[in-house]
Amino acid sequence: MGNRLSKIATRTGDDGTTGLGDGRRVRKDNARIAAIGDVDELNSNLGVLLCGSLPEDVQEALIAIQHDLFDLGGELCIPGHTMITDQHLARLDDWLAHYNAALPSLKEFILPGGSRAASLAHVCRTVCRRAERAIVALGEDEEINAAPRQYVNRLSDLLFMLARVLNRVNGGTDVLWQHDRKLK
Repeated sequence: MGNRLSKIATRTGDDGTTGLGDGRRVRKDNARIAAIGDVDELNSNLGVLLCGSLPEDVQEALIAIQHDLFDLGGELCIPGHTMITDQHLARLDDWLAHYNAALPSLKEFILPGGSRAASLAHVCRTVCRRAERAIVALGEDEEINAAPRQYVNRLSDLLFMLARVLNRVNGGTDVLWQHDRKLK
């Protein structure tokens, strides 16, 4: 990484364009920029989740994921470049298996809620799903690697599981959807 930003307010984007990592300029509403923005928003929301008290293993996983998401944004920023690999996917698969093994099976849908940490994990999950949709949409217009799409798909599942884990860590449980509730 030879070039570092020494000046943030460059005014080069005042015309509604932004630069990609390969030097090309594209409109700020370009599908690639939308995907990068959604990944960035997910990373920012993970930062908010990390501000709270979390189990050490969850905190370490989320910090690693934040770095992965920065790499994923870098891959999206440089068309044809690869930064997300099978190793990234395998690590997510390991976390998915680890956290799922400790959770009771679900018999009902759950609502986002419970503890503050679990609720924030659900917000991250929904932003992750939006990032996934943006990456899929980008893949309709341009050729992109499969790993970024696979990564965010598995990450949203992991964030769902972590929300369930965080509810239990805080002495709670899942908030179940009551499909047969009576309206008052």
